[in-house]
Amino acid sequence: MSIVHLLAEQMTVPDDVEAGRRPYRMFVRDLVLPCSIGVYPHEHLAKQRIKINVDLLVLENPGPRNDDLANVVSYDTVIAGIKALLDRGHINLVETLAEAIAELCLAEPRVIEARIGIAKLEVEPAAAGVGVEIERRRSARPISVLPSPATAGAPDGDSNATG
Repeated sequence: MSIVHLLAEQMTVPDDVEAGRRPYRMFVRDLVLPCSIGVYPHEHLAKQRIKINVDLLVLENPGPRNDDLANVVSYDTVIAGIKALLDRGHINLVETLAEAIAELCLAEPRVIEARIGIAKLEVEPAAAGVGVEIERRRSARPISVLPSPATAGAPDGDSNATG
């Protein structure tokens, strides 16, 4: 069996799986923001545009299904968190920023995987952007045995690990 089929089987969730155990994807694509980032002296003088992509694997809220923002991971909250990270001051490496964004996202107990892409848009004229993409998971355990939000902070669960 190919790796594609194995991965597809792993991510396929039967229709009869109880609410709160079904994953969905939440994303922010091509968020362009000014950022003080870079190791070179000229990069400390002025902000440059970066493009951020966030793709999260999220467990559905186990509570009642209704049309309430509190029952989902909000992209507004993710974007506000990213802006707050950028407002803290200069960042040397795109890798550092990507890790910080992944950590921010994984702090939400329903997020089980975060894929973060950061591109500096003004570095290389011959490229649309240069940067990194990272993937971090909350746990190596299968979805069916993820910690509940009440136990997500327990020391043995290491819920805030980004590696």
